[in-house]
Amino acid sequence: MVHPIVKFPDPILQRPAEPVTEFGAELKALVDDMFESMYDAHGIGLAAPQIGVPKYVTVLDLSFQKNSEEKLVLVNPEIIFREGKQVGEEGCLSLPDIREKVSRAARVKVRAQDVNGDWQEHDAEEMLARAIQHEVDHLNGVLFIFRISALKRDLALRRIRKLQRAGEW
Repeated sequence: MVHPIVKFPDPILQRPAEPVTEFGAELKALVDDMFESMYDAHGIGLAAPQIGVPKYVTVLDLSFQKNSEEKLVLVNPEIIFREGKQVGEEGCLSLPDIREKVSRAARVKVRAQDVNGDWQEHDAEEMLARAIQHEVDHLNGVLFIFRISALKRDLALRRIRKLQRAGEW
């Protein structure tokens, strides 16, 4: 089922999500809904709070449905290693039409559970590393606009307020 994407400044986006403690049909349905909602919104990553569910779950698919082996589900993820630096443009489904350059680690290792509760580790570089960091930030209540300069953030927030007044946000 496709869920609407929650937009900033909804408070759910700025609160840490809750850890997942039960692994079963409900979690699997949530993950399926998240992939469906992400694809419908033309995204490559989605955190559960972005569809109004305050759970520590994120899904990613950098291939955007072209390679099912690239689909990644991270439940209760924790980045346990960061190395290097990369700067690249990011966008966010919860901040449509806002894109800015963000500095992130070039390589990461993430430890997470799958939908069955089994722990696993994933090494990631470049775009996947960026996407994992972006989504884990979401789960911690941090949006990418809080990782850019105060001036650029202020300009983005002004643009959002203008769009809200116009009824376009």
